[in-house]
Amino acid sequence: MTASASNQRRKSQSFAGSTLRWFLALFLLVTLGWFTYVYKQIDEVANQDEAQRADAIAVFGAAEYSGRPSPVLHLRLDHAVDLYRKQIAPLVITLGGGSDKDSGNTEGAVGRDYLLANGIPFGNIIAETRSIDTEQQVHRLAAIARENNLHHIVVVSDATHLFRIRELCKDAGLDVYTSPRATIGHISNYDLTMRYFHEILSYTSLRLGLNISWLHRWLEGKEDLDF
Repeated sequence: MTASASNQRRKSQSFAGSTLRWFLALFLLVTLGWFTYVYKQIDEVANQDEAQRADAIAVFGAAEYSGRPSPVLHLRLDHAVDLYRKQIAPLVITLGGGSDKDSGNTEGAVGRDYLLANGIPFGNIIAETRSIDTEQQVHRLAAIARENNLHHIVVVSDATHLFRIRELCKDAGLDVYTSPRATIGHISNYDLTMRYFHEILSYTSLRLGLNISWLHRWLEGKEDLDF
């Protein structure tokens, strides 16, 4: 190989390396910008309560333990009871199916029983018991809304969860008002960061049409952390 050819090859490799680094830097910049945008959207929705007169209150499911609501679900249901007593809406919808770990019980049915125990009449509750994730819960909520002629719904969940719920509801043609459940106790920076990280990835995967069920499984044991 001549000196000229060797120099040309080194220049070509240097150019390819520089181009790759430029694309990587651009990708990281775009990714950072997107993550920052989504974080701000999640945070904005998390820090406001839009509860107002509506046709129904929808409680998004969380874990239940042998027929009893988990601490997170408990707080969501308490918030729904409070909204119902304030006459925000005459109907409460509980969402969520069961799991292989607890055959026979569902989040929706456990939520219904809890509402009944807190004085909400059976005829004012709709329990959805088949959905297994947030996206399915929204689709089932949309079907319930159509069947019952519901036009405006207050959606109740954890604060950081509500942005994704709102966007999914928009996609499903639902007009919703977000209302976060209460937060109690100390929230560590790590736990809060993981919740935001989870929601950013979940929303990003939703928009890209990706499946990150592995992340949901990894966080399954964390869903009852109080944040």
